[in-house]
Amino acid sequence: MKALVCILLLLETFVFVVQQQVDGGLNENEISQQISSEDGRQNPPQTDTLRAETSTDSQQYCLLGIPDIHAALRELTATVTEQKEKNRELTATVTEQKENIRELTATVTEQKGNIRALETQQTFILEELKKKNHEISNLTLSQVEELRKENRDREIAFSASLMESGHGNIGPFTSEITLTYKNVFTNIGNAYNPITGAFTAPLKGAYMFRISVFGRGGTASGAAIYKNKQRVVLAYTNQAQSDLNSSNGVVLILEVGDVVYVRLYPNTKIFDSENNHSTFSGYLLFPLM
Repeated sequence: MKALVCILLLLETFVFVVQQQVDGGLNENEISQQISSEDGRQNPPQTDTLRAETSTDSQQYCLLGIPDIHAALRELTATVTEQKEKNRELTATVTEQKENIRELTATVTEQKGNIRALETQQTFILEELKKKNHEISNLTLSQVEELRKENRDREIAFSASLMESGHGNIGPFTSEITLTYKNVFTNIGNAYNPITGAFTAPLKGAYMFRISVFGRGGTASGAAIYKNKQRVVLAYTNQAQSDLNSSNGVVLILEVGDVVYVRLYPNTKIFDSENNHSTFSGYLLFPLM
């Protein structure tokens, strides 16, 4: 019976100590006082002799059947303290993780905002590019049309031979005469006049001109290209017999209104037929500003 009372006393004390440790902790003096208080509640006042006997018997039973209560309580106190420290560490870790999560959430929100801003900017840029492309396309089409008009104005070329039909010689003469190439093959821009035999430059630019002369043996054949009143190049050939052939060409820089024509060289003759042996041609290489 006394052993049971002792066990109950220890259990009650144990529960109280645990509760106090959780709430704030006890020191050894408080634990001893608690044990004395519990012993007083379990053993009401008796005579000195009976109290002494009972206390002696209780201590003997407790010492024989139960480990040292102070050691157990110290171990329990250490365990509870350790658990509280772990709880504090765990709480600190959880708080840190929550803070990290808040920072990460803020970062994600910021990145989402940046992405939305970039998407908006990209949409704006694409719209601007579409507008620019449309403007460029319209501008390009208008420029192409203008260039076509300009090129039509700058398409200048001609080619002609001496005789429209039949065959025969022109010359010889003691002085130069202007040749009129009447059989016109091409006259783009109408800058060549088959009546006068002269080409008049409609644009300032670089022009290419070329002549070919053909003759029969026994008399020389020759012709010269003139710019305005100045001889530029001469095509000339001479041999005692057989057919004669010669040609020459030149690139001239002409101002608007400059005139280019061909003159028969003195004391020479040129032959032409339906085979168009003797020709005069020219064309605009490129205009100049």
